Amino acid sequence: MSQVLDTPPPTTTAPPDVDLAALAARHGLAVSGARPTLREYVRQLWDRRHFITAFSTAKLTAQYSQAKLGQLWQIMNPLLNAAVYFLIFGVLLGSRDGVPDYVPFLVTGVFIWTFTQSSILTGTRAISGNLGLVRALHFPRAALPISFCLQQLQQLLFSMGALIVIVLAFGVPVAASWLLAVPALALQFVFNAGASMIMARVGAKTPDIAQLMPFVLRTWMYTSGVMWSIDHLLTKHPDWPSWVGPVLQANPPAVYIDLMRFALIDTFQGSQLPPHVWALATGWALLAGVGGFIYFWKAEETYGRG
Repeated sequence: MSQVLDTPPPTTTAPPDVDLAALAARHGLAVSGARPTLREYVRQLWDRRHFITAFSTAKLTAQYSQAKLGQLWQIMNPLLNAAVYFLIFGVLLGSRDGVPDYVPFLVTGVFIWTFTQSSILTGTRAISGNLGLVRALHFPRAALPISFCLQQLQQLLFSMGALIVIVLAFGVPVAASWLLAVPALALQFVFNAGASMIMARVGAKTPDIAQLMPFVLRTWMYTSGVMWSIDHLLTKHPDWPSWVGPVLQANPPAVYIDLMRFALIDTFQGSQLPPHVWALATGWALLAGVGGFIYFWKAEETYGRG
């Protein structure tokens, strides 16, 4: 009796001459969580487009659900930031000197910069902050950073009503150029989504990067002409090295901010835009969007593991 109890159960092993890959293929088995081809990955994302939009809308609705003012904070947050920047940069540091329509100029910069900043910040935590969802359900992981960017776009569009009111209140007339805001925002969304996917992969591997990103983004903001005019600053400092101007003007957030200012503010002239601005905006969108998507896809099977 003791011999029976002490005898380990027999183990079943495949004969050494069996091709396990062929056996799995014959029975329709595949590696769980294996990375699909790029084309298949895009198809899976498209099939889940309703999930992406519903998830982003739900996150946006829940964002201020506990606040008494609710969704009004979507407008009040960037407006309060603009008020602080106006006091510090416009009044105390004199950045408004020589800049026509400074308040619409500043508010436009803050709103457009906030779109990029929030997309990257939420993208950094897209995987590491949603491990329960990632491990529980099978879906293309790129849906998460894309949905967070879509959430920020919805918030921006919700806030654009306040921006239009401010622009009109300061005497800026309605013009056909306002239609240029649509392609400018579309290109910025593609750029933001790509940058968000890059940071989502980095944040999934190194969660501590999320603590560093606010400082990186704050520095990036100060070089993007959010509170001051790049063109005006370069005019005041003709002694600066020749490469400083093109680098500042080609900075991606600065490009999208300038396009939106050109679209909405009649005193912001085309001469203040960098050369080939639409080519720059399209190039940054394609570089970040396509490159970030492929970079994220290459690590698809590693998310939520370890």
